Amino acid sequence: GRARPSHSEPRGRDGHGQEEEEAEEMEGWQPLYPGHIPTSPLQKALLAAGSAVMALYDPYRHDMVAVLGETTGCLALPNLRDKMKNHPEGYRILQERPRIRLSTLDMARLQGLPEGSLGREYVRFLEDNKVSPDTRMPPKFVDDEELAYVIQRYREVHDLMHTLLGMPTNMLGEVVVKWFEAVQTGLPMCVLGAAFGPAHLSSRKLQVLATELVPWAIRSGLSSSCVLNVYYEQRWEQPVESLRAELGILPPP
Repeated sequence: GRARPSHSEPRGRDGHGQEEEEAEEMEGWQPLYPGHIPTSPLQKALLAAGSAVMALYDPYRHDMVAVLGETTGCLALPNLRDKMKNHPEGYRILQERPRIRLSTLDMARLQGLPEGSLGREYVRFLEDNKVSPDTRMPPKFVDDEELAYVIQRYREVHDLMHTLLGMPTNMLGEVVVKWFEAVQTGLPMCVLGAAFGPAHLSSRKLQVLATELVPWAIRSGLSSSCVLNVYYEQRWEQPVESLRAELGILPPP
């Protein structure tokens, strides 16, 4: 469902300017999910511009990156949703709405899985990089409840992309993952991160990025199936190499 005015009065009334009509309409909108903040197209544009400036200045401002993704994903998110709906495993994910959080993960079980399994390598990634799945912000500015889940799912599998691609959370690793995700998702946020993230890298890392890592990330993104169509919670025991081969992700250089 999309956010719509809750009143049934005509939108145009004598003596009221366009700005007043928009303000009245916004006041009548209702949240579609917990935390949802209804916004007009103009407000989204302003949020997108401001968050883009801040995210480019400081790529570790995850709150600004999140806002940028929500306010610019109006075309990419429906496309991702449709890919999930047209895939058996992706459709189940949309229906069951699983979440990847500490409250839903059996960390002791994952730590006890065999070396090389998805669950064990995912936990190792979290421990080595001192990150938590609970740091992913919930959506606020997506005016469609189902699309809000799609971007939430994308955020929560981001660390699994690092795991599958074998990339750390330093700037070089983040740029490589963003190139892969840009090809996979088409989200403008990922495209901007892939294009402007290298500005923060040294000349030596830029050379490695341009000659080895970016070409590999692009080829992997193009050759692999949609990474949102994997029910990762039911794949913890699967070897990472097996899942890479199933998806079509090329071995990391």
